[in-house]
Amino acid sequence: MPSALPDGEPVPDDGALPASALAGAAGRPLGFYLHVPYCATRCGYCDFNTYTATELRGTGGVLASRDNYADTLIDEVRLARKVLGDDPREVRTVFVGGGTPTLLAAGDLVRMLGAIRDEFGLAADAEVTTEANPESVDPAYLATLREGGFNRISFGMQSAKQHVLRVLDRTHTPGRPEACVAEARAAGFDHVNLDLIYGTPGESEDDWRASLDAAIGAGPDHVSAYALIVEEGTQLARRIRRGEVPMTDDDVHADRYLIAESVLTGAGFDWYEVSNWATSQAARCLHNELYWRGADWWGAGPGAHSHVGGVRWWNVKHPGAYAAALASGRSPGAGREVLADEDRRVERILLELRLRDGVPLGLLKEEGLRASRRALSDGLLVPQAYDEGRAVLTLRGRLLADAVVRDLVD
Repeated sequence: MPSALPDGEPVPDDGALPASALAGAAGRPLGFYLHVPYCATRCGYCDFNTYTATELRGTGGVLASRDNYADTLIDEVRLARKVLGDDPREVRTVFVGGGTPTLLAAGDLVRMLGAIRDEFGLAADAEVTTEANPESVDPAYLATLREGGFNRISFGMQSAKQHVLRVLDRTHTPGRPEACVAEARAAGFDHVNLDLIYGTPGESEDDWRASLDAAIGAGPDHVSAYALIVEEGTQLARRIRRGEVPMTDDDVHADRYLIAESVLTGAGFDWYEVSNWATSQAARCLHNELYWRGADWWGAGPGAHSHVGGVRWWNVKHPGAYAAALASGRSPGAGREVLADEDRRVERILLELRLRDGVPLGLLKEEGLRASRRALSDGLLVPQAYDEGRAVLTLRGRLLADAVVRDLVD
């Protein structure tokens, strides 16, 4: 089941933000994340805030139904307009995630985007993305999305091998994600991503290479590759504990990452974030870059997190509780925190070090600077970038990114 929300101070019933949150807002990009919490089945490795029909039965009534979900989420978009007041910014990015957003009718996703356009306006070059399960779309569905303003789509491929998909409890068939890329291109999508997962128990090196080759051969302009993380409370964690499948291995993860870097780079993809490769600057995911660079975004939907001007808040998790709050005219916010300057400094290092541009050495304190010099000597940071005043990870540094970050934030 989904993990617990963090603690925090209460969110006002009207969702009002401190005046400090909007100070200087005009100079920061604004994005929207729209969370769709529904899945046809729960994948064995997933602890996201998602729900199957069985899990919702009897817990939320009509309020938790996906049939009227778009209208409920639109209510939060309108709340966002009230909270942000006369904020003049047009929305730069919209990302619809889940869950499986494409379990909703295509027209519902278009209406949700339309509410953002009506309330805030979309920048002329706005990036508008939805995640999609390969089995839940067809050419007509994709055409409706494209005509409605979506210009980027991300398909969950995970693996090209059936036995790997089976361990992950993925329901799509091998070959379908690749076909979806062609269908999305035919519908007029400018940018297409495929998500892959490596390090699944039972996956061989040849399996991983086959998945990379299949993804590249499909013709996306962006690939995301993530190491499998076994989260407590998931079906996969229980299977590992019972000895049904072996535990994932960090050394295997490192080997798989090096293979991904080699194969993707050889095919014309460049890394721009530790787990993300794109064929051009235009193909990068601008919405995720908002997160990594600490910009402003409003997260609408159950369990969604938001950040505006150093204030971070998160919504109640259950779709029924979320809908009930909005129906009664209250913010669905469950808690929030106002980030101190030191919190924001640390988060900048945590997130920006993962990017190809790295972080300015000026963000580091004395202990962090000493650690950066050790990392440089150990081959974890790029010497030329360091001489120019930035900490940028080498390929070996990317393999040890979490450890490098822990040292630099001191």
